Amino acid sequence: MSGRRDVRVLIPTGFGLNCEAETARAFEVLGAAPDLVHWTDLFARRHDRRLADYDVIVFVGGFSYGDHIAGGLVLATRIRARLLDDLRAFLEGGGFALGICNGFQTLLRLGLLPGPEELPHDFEPRADLAPNDRLGYRDAWVRLRVEDGTRCAWLRGVERIDVPSRHGEGRFVVAGEAELDRLERRGAVALRYVGPDGEPTETWPFNPNGSRRGIAGITDASGRILGLMPHPDAFLHPWHHPRAPVHDDPESAFRPTGLAIFRAGLEAAASR
Repeated sequence: MSGRRDVRVLIPTGFGLNCEAETARAFEVLGAAPDLVHWTDLFARRHDRRLADYDVIVFVGGFSYGDHIAGGLVLATRIRARLLDDLRAFLEGGGFALGICNGFQTLLRLGLLPGPEELPHDFEPRADLAPNDRLGYRDAWVRLRVEDGTRCAWLRGVERIDVPSRHGEGRFVVAGEAELDRLERRGAVALRYVGPDGEPTETWPFNPNGSRRGIAGITDASGRILGLMPHPDAFLHPWHHPRAPVHDDPESAFRPTGLAIFRAGLEAAASR
C-alpha cells in the first residue's frame, strides 16, 4: 500500500466532465491521493505541478465542452494548443494514462491511441469513435473480455469484468479491415464486448455501439495507456452491480469490480 501512496495521480476536471468524484474515490480506496485540477489551471499553468511531475493522468468521463462537434474533440484541440510539450514530457518520462468514455474519445483524437507501432508518440490520429449503430444514448451494463497476452499494464490480472456503459458515440472505427488486422497483430486491442457465450460480439445489446469485432478498449505500444468506453469508475464495490445478491457479505459477490483496473495501473506505476 505504501508504494501506491507515493504514486502521483492527476485527474483534470471541468468543462462538462462529470466523473471526477468516483474516479478519485477509486484511487483513494486503493491508498493513493489524487489531485483534482481544473483544465483551466493546467492550460494557464496556474497549477504548481507540470504534467511530467505526475505518474498517472486520468482523462475522465462526461461531456467535455458539451460534446460539440464530436466527443472529446474540443478538449483534445485545446490540449494540443496549450499542453502538447508537457504531455510529451509526461509520456517520455514513463507516465501512465487512462481514458474513460469521453476520456477515451479525447485520447483517440489526440492521437495517443492507438498511437504508432513504435514509440515515441507522434500525436497522429489513427482511429475514431463514431455514433452508435443504434442512434441515441445507451446506458446499460456490459461484459468485457481482456485480450489474451495484452501488454496493457492497466489490465494485468483481469480476465473478464462487468461494467456500466453509457454513451452515444462509442463505435470504434478505423480505415478498414486491413487496419483492424494490423491493430490486432500489434496487440493494440485490449478489451472486447462479449455475449452470453463469452465470445466477442457485434450484436446489440451486448455490444452497445456496434464496434467491429467487439472492440471496447485500446492500448498503445507501451501498454501504459488504456482507453475504454465503459465505466470501471462506476463499479467500485460489488453491491453497485444491479444483480448483486443481497446477503451478509456483499464484498464476496461480483468480483472483480472496476477497482481491478485502477489497482493494476496504480501498481504498475508504483513499480516502474
